[in-house]
Amino acid sequence: MNEQLDISIVVPIYNEEESLPQLVEQLVNALRPTGESFELVLINDGSSDRSAEVLMKLSSEVPELLCVLLRKNYGQTAAMAAGFDMASGEIVVSLDGDLQNDPADIPLLVNRLRDGFDLVSGWRYQRQDAAIKRKLPSRIANRLIGRVTGVRLNDYGCSLKAYRREVLSDMRLYGELHRFLPVLANIEGARITEVKVNHRARKYGQSKYGIDRTFRVLMDLLTVWFMNRFLTRPMYVFGFGGIVAIFASLVTSTYLLLWKFISGQNIGDRPLLIFALLLGITGVQLFCFGLLGELQIRTYHESQGRPIYRIRDTFRGGRRLS
Repeated sequence: MNEQLDISIVVPIYNEEESLPQLVEQLVNALRPTGESFELVLINDGSSDRSAEVLMKLSSEVPELLCVLLRKNYGQTAAMAAGFDMASGEIVVSLDGDLQNDPADIPLLVNRLRDGFDLVSGWRYQRQDAAIKRKLPSRIANRLIGRVTGVRLNDYGCSLKAYRREVLSDMRLYGELHRFLPVLANIEGARITEVKVNHRARKYGQSKYGIDRTFRVLMDLLTVWFMNRFLTRPMYVFGFGGIVAIFASLVTSTYLLLWKFISGQNIGDRPLLIFALLLGITGVQLFCFGLLGELQIRTYHESQGRPIYRIRDTFRGGRRLS
């Protein structure tokens, strides 16, 4: 399909063979009555179960289904990036493939988006997960992310989100940044809001998230904080630190020189002299980092991005497209 569609549904899939038939059925039942033209873009992220076979079978039964098979397991961010790139809808909606997000909420998000917003994020206000293992860490993370980035949402972890096509076109995903799509959209000047959505208990399989997710979130949070504040002006953070360090070095060195001339004492063995030298060297290095950062930013904005995924096959209507 090359024509412009109204809505594209993007769903990354990893080991969800049991959920897939119900997921596709619920998506079709939620979208066909709206009268909108739509497509279902389901991306198999190198599943080790029969998810790929189930998807190919479903693509022959559901004409709106576009099945994308990645060469290996790249991770959720890469799978979502592949889905966004393949989607042709004016509005793009993402959700998880484990049936915990309710497809019946999609029209609600789409209608809210058309009220003048660029991104509408779902809020699982009655979350059906373990309180200690999932809810509490998520609540802490949401408050921390909101405070650090300035983008206040109740539920960053909800995959059910609706985007305008032009907002996604301005964003580049890499690493594990799918959790911070609202922050990336905010960098591009998007208007963002949040709506309450239904959340269901997991019916099949097990959660793909472990304790290591906490550390990845913290590292990614530092990345998006820097991007949000200094993406186009890295000299502001590196250069400022460099100037402060150089100024402190000059003040300390001047004090030591005056002390030597006034008192006549030797300053060569004083730790303060070594500290002043380290401050000077550190300041020069930070300032140079700022200059290099400015050059890298220009390269980043002017160069063509290399995709973070590789597609093995795509199917629509049971037929291979590539």
